[in-house]
Amino acid sequence: MALRATHITTYMYSEASSLCQTEVHLKPRSHPRQALLDHELLISPLPEFTESRLDYFGNEVTSFSINESHETLTVTSRSLVKLTPAEPLDSGVSTDWEQVRGYVKLREMPDAFDASQFVFDSPLIQSSAEMADYALPSFPSGRPVLDGVHDLSRRIHRDFKYDQRATNVSTSVAEVLKERRGVCQDFAHLMIACMRSLGLPARYISGYLKSSETSVGAEASHAWVSAYCPIFGWWDFDPTNNARPSTDHVTIAWGRDYSDVTPVRGVSIGGGSQVISVSVEVVPNSGL
Repeated sequence: MALRATHITTYMYSEASSLCQTEVHLKPRSHPRQALLDHELLISPLPEFTESRLDYFGNEVTSFSINESHETLTVTSRSLVKLTPAEPLDSGVSTDWEQVRGYVKLREMPDAFDASQFVFDSPLIQSSAEMADYALPSFPSGRPVLDGVHDLSRRIHRDFKYDQRATNVSTSVAEVLKERRGVCQDFAHLMIACMRSLGLPARYISGYLKSSETSVGAEASHAWVSAYCPIFGWWDFDPTNNARPSTDHVTIAWGRDYSDVTPVRGVSIGGGSQVISVSVEVVPNSGL
């Protein structure tokens, strides 16, 4: 399956901005199930300076600077990726969750050391007794870890309502747990907080979702969760859609939480008030 993704972000200022400095996470990653075939980044007005680099997590970040007066900034990302279906998941044969917690805590093997960095609190995700209490019904003693993760994803999908007006970027995971509503970023943060509260590693995935009549969260950047299990490695779960990401999900970047992989962020001088418009379209590419 090949998907073509177009992501357009437009900033409209009430007054002219004399300078802006921006960085974007918009280039899809390549991984065993996703091959990046083409990517184009268009910026208007044209920046004076542009530079790309890999961040700590291996995501490509592009930074740019515009040093001329402008009232509108538009960033357009166009990507073409080829996806292969996710492997069948026999979660019942995965290592039990207490053993995974202990294995990661010891950090004796390279994979455990790498996974351990996704156990700690991060800027937007804090562990708590309340998060652990919500998670525990999915993780009785001895349960295979991926069985528990799958059940936690299912319960979040069942217990929480998708509501674009309920939260904003400053809404905490504690508030989401209390109010039982939010968007895909909130549900990913919540699921990660629940897992980390039990000592299990989980990372935040930023990407896109192919539009369909049944998909939820495809109108903008999407988010889901990746869980770690020894031997099995990292496995993705989408609590917003109660699904395992496969050929409908395009991975852009991963990190500890949204703050590590924000699609577009920056600062400007002047500009007055601003209105931000974001649109995402993900469609099959018939040529591949």
